[in-house]
Amino acid sequence: MKKSLIALAAGAFALGAAEFVMMGILPQTAQAMNVSIPQAGRFISAYAIGVCVGALMLVFGRKTPPKRLIILFLALIVIGNGCSALSTSAIALTMSRFIAGLPHGAFFGTAAYIAKSTARPDKQAQAVAVTITGQTLANMLGVPGGTLLAEYLSWRAAFAFLAVWGAATILLSLRWLPNLPPVPDSGLRGQFHFLKRRGPWVILLAVFTGNAGLFCWWSYVSPWLTQAGGWSSSALSALMVLAGFGMVVGGLAGGALCDRWRHAGTAALGQTISFLGLVAIFLIPGSKLGSAILTFWVAFGLFFVSTPQQILMVDAGQGGGELIGGATIQVAFNLGNAVGSMLGGAALSATGMDYRFPALTGAPLALAAALLLLFYSHRLETKTDAVDRLQVVKV
Repeated sequence: MKKSLIALAAGAFALGAAEFVMMGILPQTAQAMNVSIPQAGRFISAYAIGVCVGALMLVFGRKTPPKRLIILFLALIVIGNGCSALSTSAIALTMSRFIAGLPHGAFFGTAAYIAKSTARPDKQAQAVAVTITGQTLANMLGVPGGTLLAEYLSWRAAFAFLAVWGAATILLSLRWLPNLPPVPDSGLRGQFHFLKRRGPWVILLAVFTGNAGLFCWWSYVSPWLTQAGGWSSSALSALMVLAGFGMVVGGLAGGALCDRWRHAGTAALGQTISFLGLVAIFLIPGSKLGSAILTFWVAFGLFFVSTPQQILMVDAGQGGGELIGGATIQVAFNLGNAVGSMLGGAALSATGMDYRFPALTGAPLALAAALLLLFYSHRLETKTDAVDRLQVVKV
């Protein structure tokens, strides 16, 4: 594995943990900030809104080499998570989470460009998948670790650890990232030229609706596991490891299939898996075994779609909009997170805190995402290089 991919994956780890750790420590932060569980959902939404705003940094940094951009984004990770650890009020924590989210979309857009640019043509999807694996490993190790810290020490320790990790990743990036030239400068407007076509908007709408549907339920996975699944709070860290393992396996499986088949078709398959999982959460009575299986199931589908969607948008932005194209995926992803968290909270409030109904609220949105991706694959992905990327296997 190239050392540059390790450095990028380390940065993705910090961002993935910062984004998802709040789901594991939501009860502790809500209690510490004197707010209810639905109100604490704003800490999740604030990060997601920061992602959307932060992507604009790439508009003004188009002449900056990708390596310098990555260093800037990592510095914001340190600042945002450090401030989160020191927050003493709900407002301060909300603002700190917003700052922590600023580099997210811009980082992944730039990291995907670096990974794709330094990989062989037949390994580009897997190179991007390795980078995203840092985010999935964060859910397998970082999020459960943060849940353990919140359970036995303090939720603040989780954010402090991420600030230190971000600082260490700056050193790795300075040493290992290649000095690639800036993307072709097509001017301020030229970066968004690809958005004049229909295809990118179909992908972005699919990402938004898919993640809004999933995060209706995923934002409240911790209380769902205890209330509907019957698990104790001390078991949540192990269940977050299980969820993270599902994300790792899903991300790698999606990347491997993406190198051999249609990108949008691969993403549609992942969204279908997630939709079926949400339906099952609502229909199947709560139990420890069932809740554990469904947690793995939905987590698998959640990251199965990441690599194909990321590559679709990087490719769509060719000619100067590659970084913006990659970043828009994260904007749509996290905008969907923010909306999904609010919809899930509204479903909880409307049903007397019945933790099955966020899944029911999100299922139609996940289905809509799968249908959009199928439409894209059928109508706009008819001429691909999928056949050229097939590998001959001699028996």
